[in-house]
Amino acid sequence: MKKVLILGASGLVGKAIVKECVEDFDVYGTYFSTETDLADDKQFQLNIQDEGAMKEIFQVVQPDIILSSLRGDFEEQFTFHQNLSEAITNKTTRLYYFSTTNVFDGDLSRHHCESDAPIAESDYGRFKINCENMLTQSLGNRATIIRIPGIWGKSSSRMDNLKKNLEAAEPIQAYCNLECSFLSDVQLARQVRFIFENELTGIVHLAAVDKVKENTFVERVASRLTTQDISMQYKAYEDKEATYYFGLVSNREDLPDNLNITTEDIISYLVG
Repeated sequence: MKKVLILGASGLVGKAIVKECVEDFDVYGTYFSTETDLADDKQFQLNIQDEGAMKEIFQVVQPDIILSSLRGDFEEQFTFHQNLSEAITNKTTRLYYFSTTNVFDGDLSRHHCESDAPIAESDYGRFKINCENMLTQSLGNRATIIRIPGIWGKSSSRMDNLKKNLEAAEPIQAYCNLECSFLSDVQLARQVRFIFENELTGIVHLAAVDKVKENTFVERVASRLTTQDISMQYKAYEDKEATYYFGLVSNREDLPDNLNITTEDIISYLVG
């Protein structure tokens, strides 16, 4: 049974992947402040500033697979991943790195596929591009880049904030001209398990197969959560009437159709 080390196992995505993979892999995880659901001997507290702790964890676990789902200061994250790549350069460990739609936030004229060259305007997008490049240069095809949109889950901060707005009868803000990708934590976890099992390499885009405007998605979720009138506050991205496109599409053929998901599937899961 392969050993999987999930960096950031206490977060929304990390928790879902732990739950999905724990029966088929020997799963270990790290956390910063909130412990995971793993057994005590399979979880480790990790501060990304502590290079010694990182090396000690790797020495104990000797993982076949590492998945990075970390958050935090961009410079500290970049340094951590540099040290991580150096630590496994001469090993057979495979690294799966979560990146983001934001690597394309410098070009919102269309949705983007894996073969498109990233172009970012935001600090977040540029940081992710730098990490992607550094890891692939260091590890070659042992570093797989998984780009994802904003993830929704039943216990996600996005869902919690939406419910709070509904309970307080406060206006819900959303862009009316920004067409986006969406994905749920549980479906992402299923896709990631397949990626692990089949050792997919290169860049992988994971998202619902259809795209909708942000306000449409939020309204559809909200309308299934309450019978009360919903107060929406529409915003125009860039204060313009033009439609902007902030979605991920995939030109890969190695993810099976049964792992595809639609926006309606996501909404049904969230409100079910």
